[in-house]
Amino acid sequence: MEPLQLAITGMSCGHCVASVRKALGHLDGVEVQDVAVGSARVTYDPARTRPEVITDAVRDEGYDAHVAAV
Repeated sequence: MEPLQLAITGMSCGHCVASVRKALGHLDGVEVQDVAVGSARVTYDPARTRPEVITDAVRDEGYDAHVAAV
């Protein structure tokens, strides 16, 4: 499992946090470590998913996400 830190813009409340946590939690090969307004930390299995898939899942919820420095 590899660590991944995301910077997320457009989040402002607990509902946003819950929405992102749920979206990330549904991804195959991803374990959610923490989600807060503006960020998320996950670990992922590179054999099962890619960082682009993870950021796309956040974008699908209506927020902008970028890989931040780990």
